[in-house]
Parts: sequence; structure tokens; C-alpha cells
Amino acid sequence: MSPKQTTIYTRKACPFCTKIKKVYDAKGWNYTEYVLDENFTREQFIGEFGRNGTFPQLIVDGEKTGGCNETINLFRTRGIL
Repeated sequence: MSPKQTTIYTRKACPFCTKIKKVYDAKGWNYTEYVLDENFTREQFIGEFGRNGTFPQLIVDGEKTGGCNETINLFRTRGIL
């Protein structure tokens, strides 16, 4: 079962951002990407994910799933990957 709705918060030159987008692209899953300083500010990011938030951050079907590795591990646990 694939994710129905995913938002990925990214920044430029972020290898983990590229990695999670490649996973989604390879699976044919849709996502909405928001890029730092284009679609949101650092302050908005901190307000949403806290000071310790790293890039990328994903919201999958309304659930904050964390960064690239956390989300991949969650998908494996749930049998999605």
C-alpha cells in the first residue's frame, strides 16, 4: 500500500532530500515538495518541526514521519518498502 499524500520539506544541495525523492520516484509515488527559502522560511520550519529538525522532513498521510532514514525505516516496518 503506497502513501496517499506526502509533503517533503527540502533544501537545496541536500543529499538526503535527493535520496527520499528518488525512492518516491522509483516507486511512482506522488509527493508535494516545499523548498527552503522558496516556499517557507527557516522560522516556519522551526515552528513546524522544532529547532532540532533536519532536512528533509516528511509528512505522510498526515503523520510527521521524520527525515529520510526514519521514513524509509518506517516504510520497511509497515511493509511498504
